[in-house]
Amino acid sequence: MLHIIWISLLIALSNDLGGSVNAQSSDDSLLLLPTQSRCPAADPNLNFRPVVGILSHPGDGASGRLSNATDASYIAASYVKFVESAGARVIPLIYNEPLEVLYKKLSLVNGVIFTGGSAKTGLYFEVVTSIFKDVLKKNDAGDRFPLLAICLGFELVTMIVSKDKNILERFSASNQASTLQFTENIDINGTVFQRFPPVLLKKLSSECLVMQNHKYGISPEKLQKTESLSSFFEILTTTADSNDKVYVSTAQARRYPVTAVQWHPEKNAFEWASSSIPHSEDAIQVTQNVANFIVREARMSTHRPSSQEVLNNLIYNYSPTYCGKFGTGFDEVYIFS
Repeated sequence: MLHIIWISLLIALSNDLGGSVNAQSSDDSLLLLPTQSRCPAADPNLNFRPVVGILSHPGDGASGRLSNATDASYIAASYVKFVESAGARVIPLIYNEPLEVLYKKLSLVNGVIFTGGSAKTGLYFEVVTSIFKDVLKKNDAGDRFPLLAICLGFELVTMIVSKDKNILERFSASNQASTLQFTENIDINGTVFQRFPPVLLKKLSSECLVMQNHKYGISPEKLQKTESLSSFFEILTTTADSNDKVYVSTAQARRYPVTAVQWHPEKNAFEWASSSIPHSEDAIQVTQNVANFIVREARMSTHRPSSQEVLNNLIYNYSPTYCGKFGTGFDEVYIFS
């Protein structure tokens, strides 16, 4: 008898459920079943395993408190995290390595970052010059090979393009957050700002969402009057320092995938030593959008180095050093010596 009752209840419940489904069959809120069983093939023209080379800077990043080796150089870990956040890996380009080693590593990467710092002379300047010329050569040969020059990197590229080591001007923009003022009627298509949400672009002009930390730069007037620079670069944004003196804060090469920023896009999300670094949600979006841009450019690189060679040279073969307690300006650095 109990079995009969249970069977009756199950039949009734089944009918109720069937009725509910039928009643909702025309409801637009129903989940749609997948229309295909396989994902589309990846674009064969894009490299979905991009690698970015970051050039090391002389010293240890802490005025000798972490390493006083005369051959020491470093890369702040924030640059590495910046690249990784957008889906690429990093190979360190150690500036004082033998040139054949350095250029072998250049053959393994799909783009380069010149970091911030202070070195403007000697071997470091020579190496930056050599890599910069190689970047242009690769692009002229048809390989999309981007360069992102940050702060010191921008200054060095300015010196190289102008062929004038004294072209830089003094500015008072150390350890301060700022806005970015866009050049009037500028076309941002194809630039670092192309995929920024419109609301974020507007906020960049009115809110202090980027970090500046430099004593040198170039004014828009000087850049425009210097034919070699004005023919190479287009000014995207300007910024005023603490004395209201205006400098170029973002520039894009006219013919090459070379982007130069006087500000530090890597700091917002990954550095904490200075209270001046913006950490708002909008500021973090700035970091992410710039990282996405440089890695998106790197995916267009045509060459595909061997996997084993890449693995042998990745930044993962080194360990970062925590230095936040020293108040050096960096939370972590990779030191090479």
